[in-house]
Amino acid sequence: MAMDRTEPGVSGTATGRSLGLLVCLNCRATVRNVKAPHMRCPRCDARLRERKPHSLAVTGALLVAAAVLYVPANVLPVMDTRTFFDTESDTIMSGVLVLLHSGDWPIALLVFIASIVVPLLKILALGVLWVSAWRRSPRHRQQRSELYRLVEFIGRWSMLDIYAVSLLATLVQIQSFASIIVGWGAWAFGAVVVLTLIAARTFDERLLWDPPQ
Repeated sequence: MAMDRTEPGVSGTATGRSLGLLVCLNCRATVRNVKAPHMRCPRCDARLRERKPHSLAVTGALLVAAAVLYVPANVLPVMDTRTFFDTESDTIMSGVLVLLHSGDWPIALLVFIASIVVPLLKILALGVLWVSAWRRSPRHRQQRSELYRLVEFIGRWSMLDIYAVSLLATLVQIQSFASIIVGWGAWAFGAVVVLTLIAARTFDERLLWDPPQ
């Protein structure tokens, strides 16, 4: 966490580190005069660190893995529908189309946004934040910090993505009276959700405020 005391792009930005302040990432308490190593928060007893160790390396690896798995999550079948007469494989998008054709457009819209749009936007947003922190860009720091908080907030609702796919499978099963078998696409999709959630947690927002080298 940091406080911007200057215009964007102008040197001389006052940060928490330069003012002798440190924010506890667990309870958001502001602690003054943090100098001793391994100091703990007086409010929640969590360990205080100036920066999360290896934040960029860990977050970058998680983002790459999530971006790679996003492709099979949307290309491979998320479920195999088996009836007495036929077996059909459905991806997330084909399931959305089935719901549209059956008139369940609100559910189709929910599944499309939660399962296709939101994971992609989370990957892109975290990628932008990662590049900004890596380059130590002095521009638009406040906006990028707000973007991170938005991604973190959405992460609290990440199980909605899993719920949307589960709802899709349930509706198809009810409408066709078929048995549903989870496909590899569903496992890849679940991995994307978990990886983006962890990536948001391992990313250190304070890196966005570090001065250029």
